[in-house]
Amino acid sequence: MKLAPYIDHTLLKATATPADIRLLCAEAREHGFYAVCVNPVYVPLAAAELEGSGVKVATVCGFPLGATLSEQKAVEARLSVEAGADEVDMVIHIGAALEGDWDAVEADVRAVRRAIPDSVLKVIIETCYLDDEQKRAATEAAVLGGADLVKTSTGFGTGGATVEDVRLMAEVIAGRAGIKAAGGVRTPEDARLMIEAGATRLGTSGGVALVAGERTGAGY
Repeated sequence: MKLAPYIDHTLLKATATPADIRLLCAEAREHGFYAVCVNPVYVPLAAAELEGSGVKVATVCGFPLGATLSEQKAVEARLSVEAGADEVDMVIHIGAALEGDWDAVEADVRAVRRAIPDSVLKVIIETCYLDDEQKRAATEAAVLGGADLVKTSTGFGTGGATVEDVRLMAEVIAGRAGIKAAGGVRTPEDARLMIEAGATRLGTSGGVALVAGERTGAGY
């Protein structure tokens, strides 16, 4: 199992500079990662740096809190796609999920789906804030709203992906969408376990270390 094709090489820190983004893109080219994931302001730069490489440009929307209006998320997503993003990772309305208002969660996702009908939409349910019943319902709402992938975490919450959560999400999705495990994928063994549980994509800022560990056998 080669890890590189699963990896969204990610840099979403507020302190990221243009030089950091150029390095991120160079690493993604070198190692053949699936995508880079950057904040919207850096989408044009990443798209230019990765032109012709086959590496996708992903960005975020309603990030990291999910607490903007659906209309705002939709506009943010559309503008990012127009700027060169291939994929958008949106955060659900977490407060609505905690209240059990699954119609609102689905509608929020659907608003973004309609804004970017031809682009890949990943929906972050932020599992660290939800119990298992809520994780199941949030995953279902994301799929019904039009998610191409359901994503565990922003990496900015109180916890990241777990094998148990990925397995739970895979049971709910039952092949209708992919799963992106993000946050806490630090070793090749972590990555392998996530993939075996059902992850089809890995979001990590440590992609270079993962593939280096894979080559040397470290972390297994």
